[in-house]
Amino acid sequence: MAVTTLDRKTALVVIDLQKGIVSLPTCHPIGEVVQKAAVLADAFRGRGLPVVLVNVAGAPPSRTEQAPRLGARPDGWTDLVPELKQQPGDHTVTKRTAGAFVNTDLEAHLRSQGVTQVVIAGVATSMGVEATARHARDLGFNVTLALDAMTDTNLDAHTNSIAHIFPRLGETGTTREIIDLLEKKEA
Repeated sequence: MAVTTLDRKTALVVIDLQKGIVSLPTCHPIGEVVQKAAVLADAFRGRGLPVVLVNVAGAPPSRTEQAPRLGARPDGWTDLVPELKQQPGDHTVTKRTAGAFVNTDLEAHLRSQGVTQVVIAGVATSMGVEATARHARDLGFNVTLALDAMTDTNLDAHTNSIAHIFPRLGETGTTREIIDLLEKKEA
C-alpha cells in the first residue's frame, strides 16, 4: 500500500548505515541510499521528530546455510556514516541480531517518546530492515518503508521484500513522498 499518512508522532529508524556495512557490494548505489536516508533524518530532526540510528556489532550464534557476508571487521566498522550527521538528540541502538528491537531499548525509547509510527530505511532490505519492520508491526507500531532509502546485497532478496513482504507489514513510499507528508502535516 502506498504511503497515505504519517501519525503525529512518527520516528525515523535508520538501519545499519555504518562504515563496515556500506563497504559491502549492494544492488543499488549505496551513496544514493545514504543520501536519501540523510535527507529523511534532516527532515525528521527539523520537525522535532525522533531519529534512531541503528548499527550492528555482531550476530547471534546459529547454523545457517549462508553465513552473513560481513568479512573482517576493521577499526571503525560499526561507526555510522558521517553523511547521517548524527546529532546529540538522536537515539543510537547497537544490535546483535537482524532486527533492531531484540535485546535493545528501542521499543522502550519509542514508547517513552509517544511514537506510534516508524519510517524505516537502511541496509539490508531483506534482513535488518525487514526484521525491524516485522517486529515493529508485531509491537503495534504503524510501519512505513522508505523504498529508495534502502538496498540489499542481493537483488532477488531486495525485490522479494519490496514486492511481497512489505505490503503485508505497512505502507511504502519514496523519500519525497514521505517528506511531502511531513510538510503537509505542518500546513
